[in-house]
Amino acid sequence: MQSARTVFLVRPTRFGFNPETAASNYFQQTMAGLSAEEVQEQAFAEFDAMVTTLRAHGMQVLVFEDTAVPPKPDAVFPNNWLTLHPDGRVLLYPMCAPNRRPERRPDILASLGQQFAIKEILDFSAHEQQGRFLEGTGSIIFDHVHRLAYACLSPRTNAGLLQEVCAHLGYQPVAFHAYDARHQEIYHTNVMMCIGAGFAVVCLESITDAQEQALVVVSLTATGHELVPISLAQVASFAGNMLTLQPDAGPELLAMSQQAFDALLPAQREALGRYCKLVPLPIPTIETIGGGSARCMLAEVYLPALPAPVS
Repeated sequence: MQSARTVFLVRPTRFGFNPETAASNYFQQTMAGLSAEEVQEQAFAEFDAMVTTLRAHGMQVLVFEDTAVPPKPDAVFPNNWLTLHPDGRVLLYPMCAPNRRPERRPDILASLGQQFAIKEILDFSAHEQQGRFLEGTGSIIFDHVHRLAYACLSPRTNAGLLQEVCAHLGYQPVAFHAYDARHQEIYHTNVMMCIGAGFAVVCLESITDAQEQALVVVSLTATGHELVPISLAQVASFAGNMLTLQPDAGPELLAMSQQAFDALLPAQREALGRYCKLVPLPIPTIETIGGGSARCMLAEVYLPALPAPVS
């Protein structure tokens, strides 16, 4: 199954601009005229509204509260520190910024283990000591159906570590390089690519090497995906940062920010609408200051559910 039926989010207690990630995340910006308290208040409001909307569309949504100490300004983006797989394996990933590493919380895993079967935890975080990083589904776009793992290489996405993780999972890596409009490496694959069961949103113009671009196109089309190309300008509006979800009933959803939805052309919306119901989520404060969007806030839970207790 490509799309998860359950996701978890982390409600950010100490949300704010993170200077440790700003060097490689060119999407981060400050918001002039807002105090830290106002930023936090707006982040809470956007987060809570997003959870309400997803639940109203039939999604199973788990919410964990961020811990205040140590401060974790990017805790709202849990997809970078773990992936949860249908065979009961959990992978923990090495993250570039030291102040993001405390986001890996054993108590969240323990809570998930009360509802889902966790059979093995594979912890790759020791690679941080060698400066090798791979930031979960920020770095990797999984095609679960065809067992492929797409990744644009960057300071946060190490090629060797990608190979190692894919070997553990039994996936084939598809690695390439991608650049933004300023010719800087795109820090996370999930801002320029999204894969659904029958479609792929991808910024082909960001892949400037002709052979690498051809590799990606051939791989996506050979696996039956309709390509929905987006521009670098649309990438800057997070139009690549989307995630398909499977609610309890009805068609799949395509979660994205309101900014991303507004950036799509009518023909692109029509193409995506043939596969999913588009769900725009207004998160301007989180996007602007955090430099991540709706997909980054969603950690997919593919773990098998534990049997209900017998009463």
